[in-house]
Amino acid sequence: MSETFRALMLTEADGKVSAAVTDVPLSDLPDGDVTVAVEYSDLNYKDGMVVNGIGRLVREYPHIPGVDFAGTVEESRHPDFQPGDKVVLTGWRVGEVWWGGYAQKARVKGDWLIRLPDAFDTKRAMAIGTAGLTAALALIALEREGLTPDTDGEVLVTGAAGGVGSVAVALAARSGYRVAASTGREETHAYLKSLGAQEIVDRKDLSEGPVKPLDRERWAGAIDAVGSTTLAKLLGQLKYRSAVAACGLAGGADLPGSVIPFLLRGVRLLGIDSVMCPIPERREAWDRLARDLPLEQLDAVTSVAPLSEVPGLAGQILKGQVKGRVVVDVNA
Repeated sequence: MSETFRALMLTEADGKVSAAVTDVPLSDLPDGDVTVAVEYSDLNYKDGMVVNGIGRLVREYPHIPGVDFAGTVEESRHPDFQPGDKVVLTGWRVGEVWWGGYAQKARVKGDWLIRLPDAFDTKRAMAIGTAGLTAALALIALEREGLTPDTDGEVLVTGAAGGVGSVAVALAARSGYRVAASTGREETHAYLKSLGAQEIVDRKDLSEGPVKPLDRERWAGAIDAVGSTTLAKLLGQLKYRSAVAACGLAGGADLPGSVIPFLLRGVRLLGIDSVMCPIPERREAWDRLARDLPLEQLDAVTSVAPLSEVPGLAGQILKGQVKGRVVVDVNA
């Protein structure tokens, strides 16, 4: 076994974060009971923030980012995992307070890992990643609140061209729901319709103008990956006793609305946290993705990038210029 591994390392000097691919001694890996030979990671909005030093998500440098990874167990002191097992990790603040997946090696706590479902190889697992896990958790949460494909009306997905949105549109459509996709990018309309969206909603309709506490009832349910004004406006457009699963803060953490939709229409706001959610819920979500996600569509909207391209792509994702899913080949 080589005594070093290649990684994208972040360093900080005078408040400025820099990224460079470098060789790292194996002895520098954090303490954990499972060492994984990483094959793929992916690119999420949070990765974009971390690589660009935004939001103080990382407090200690040097740091290896990458909030997800999939690979093969190399060494294990954990009873549930043996060398050769294919595993996937999302969340647990890996890539923030713990070294993450933009590296050829990762050492983590085995309690954070999921054995990879047979339906996925490591590349497809990262085409799903945190984004897909979040989308599945959101749809499952809506269904627990009574949403079914027979419910009258469409399910709205905001931020639909992004990672969470893309998987949410595809998963909901394949599960039998009528899906409306919200985006501000006209060039993504055909892409979203190819995923199964039946209606395209202009982002301006949900992000501009006054927030009406009670607006025209439009949506049977919603998966919101944006937050802020978008979330406030769609709350007023939900049908009686329907729900929104909120899982993103790209638009900000403020909620400029009122309690009226909750009191007078009985709408429900469901928070989706894919970082610290329990392992049984993760397994349920991965099983749902393995059963219902159209993998051929997932492949069609996935691009692969080498580790060296991550810094440039991280800036693009913050600007909303990344479409679909980006998988990072850490060995390329």
